[in-house]
Amino acid sequence: MDLPVGISTLQHTDRWIGAPLCAILTLLRKIFESAGPQGPRQVQRILFVKFAEQGSTVLAYPAIRRAVEMVGRENVYFVVFEDNRFILDVMEIIPEENVITIPTNSPFGLALGALRAVLRIRKIRIDGVVDMEFLTRFSAMLTFTTGAKSRVGFHTFFGDGPYRGDLMTHRLLYNPHLHTSQIFEAMVEALTRDPAVLPTFDFTPSVTQPLARFRPSPSEVDEINILLQRENPRIGSAPLILLNPNASDLLPLRRWSPLRYVQLARRLLERYPELFIAFTGAPTEAAAINQLASDVASSRVISLAGKTTLRQVLVLYTRSEILVTNDSGPAHFASMTSIQVVTLFGPETPALFAARSPNVSVLWAGIACSPCVNAYNNRQSVCRNNLCMQAITVDDVFEEVTRIYDSLKRSTSGN
Repeated sequence: MDLPVGISTLQHTDRWIGAPLCAILTLLRKIFESAGPQGPRQVQRILFVKFAEQGSTVLAYPAIRRAVEMVGRENVYFVVFEDNRFILDVMEIIPEENVITIPTNSPFGLALGALRAVLRIRKIRIDGVVDMEFLTRFSAMLTFTTGAKSRVGFHTFFGDGPYRGDLMTHRLLYNPHLHTSQIFEAMVEALTRDPAVLPTFDFTPSVTQPLARFRPSPSEVDEINILLQRENPRIGSAPLILLNPNASDLLPLRRWSPLRYVQLARRLLERYPELFIAFTGAPTEAAAINQLASDVASSRVISLAGKTTLRQVLVLYTRSEILVTNDSGPAHFASMTSIQVVTLFGPETPALFAARSPNVSVLWAGIACSPCVNAYNNRQSVCRNNLCMQAITVDDVFEEVTRIYDSLKRSTSGN
């Protein structure tokens, strides 16, 4: 399960070019940057750096809310890869014009886009930056070149992670025992502390945190119902379970076998004669998803891959009962709605990365080599055979889905 060329190139570039550049920038910092005033620093404009993984952006919602409380909504900014800005617009937590995007269509486009982003950030006069990209060098370099006087990010004090220089003013230790959303919240809180005392600071992250919510308009709901009716005129208002067979290209090891999705669909349709199944996926996956839907061999199966926008997918979640998905963006997008979500974890741990919604159920085999990817290894793994995902059986998922669906039926009949 090799990474796609584009992502693999970015990771190798970050490693082999990023490390020496971080060293050079660290030297320049020691020569030209003054120590700054003692004590906590007041910030007026906060920038978040989170290039990829829209699911993590959903987890950052409490942190972004805290920043809004500190400096006001109009003074919170976000820099992100162009393909990943969608969820920020859906969350509606900061103004759309405050989202700064960087294209990734080519190495040249990436470099030029990063330069333009830095120039715009410097023009805005950002004075506080929160680098949420764990331990990547590219984000550390961009954070430093913004010129912000307060820069929060993770630092490898004792070689406990990839080298990324010494470019942060507020240096934190990555804590692998805190959920990602709590880590992000702590990073914002660090802006209020004296950098001289960090990474030690007396802050206890919230156990219960506010969740981002997606509320479609009536016309958007009508649009999805029309789409479903067009794809299968028999569906009407029948209950719908969604299957999302893909995992993001960033970590193909997270994929559960497509054949198992077919087997799961067949068993659910046999168990519940009133039920419809819909397969979801991106336009690039349409051919493969269409084949899976065809393999189920049922008139109650719909393939929606490539037939919806990302926003329409969220509307679809509000129309459906359950989503079954690998650990990927859709699991977090769905947590913004009322749908029940069954998330399959393997190379990463749900203790750190599961969506925080009470509507989320997690299946994780917990075999000895899992989790194998983390912040310390830059989310990379030597594994080429995802036994952790293979250990989750069709029986496991079927039992969990039927438990949830039966509970939903009981609550509906009791009303």
